Amino acid sequence: QVQLVESGGGLVQPGGSLTLSCAASGSIYSIYLMGWYRQAPDKQRELVAKLPTTGITQYSDSVKGRFTSTRDNTKNTVNLQMNSLKPDDTAVYYCYAIVRTRSQVTETFWGQGTQVTVSS
Repeated sequence: QVQLVESGGGLVQPGGSLTLSCAASGSIYSIYLMGWYRQAPDKQRELVAKLPTTGITQYSDSVKGRFTSTRDNTKNTVNLQMNSLKPDDTAVYYCYAIVRTRSQVTETFWGQGTQVTVSS
């Protein structure tokens, strides 16, 4: 099995910054992609960023220019640096990874989610 463990999150004032981190471990043969989704109350889950192992990082229009996500492929980690936060960024943030396991099965795995609240 593969586990994704997130850290970071919390309460921040509008205009502030926050960093989320996610580490993948377990039966990993290779990782095709890592990224972030978020879900606010009464809203659909929204893709925030996706980082393919080869290729360019893509961001949702709502966070472009404010959020930056980076991967460390040697450590199987992904970070999400969030700047200029707005109340609309309030949500539970989930990291995810598309993984080829050592059993040679490709699956999508999810972190447990971390709450980000932007409020004064």
